[in-house]
Amino acid sequence: MGEPTVLELTSDEALVLFEFLSRFSENDTLAIEDQAEERVLWKLLGLLEERLAEPFDPEWAAIISAARNRLRGEI
Repeated sequence: MGEPTVLELTSDEALVLFEFLSRFSENDTLAIEDQAEERVLWKLLGLLEERLAEPFDPEWAAIISAARNRLRGEI
């Protein structure tokens, strides 16, 4: 499935992200309830943009499709 990607968050960011994801897990709704949730999501996006080259590849559609298939177990 590829190499691990390490992203670092502060403990406060981790707590806010945990709460956000827990709410989604409980009711299948992604809704930002506090500006801090939006900020931690922006930080995650920035961290991923710094570490990933694939989103900027001309073959992005095929790359993301293959990744989704692998994660679903549809190798």
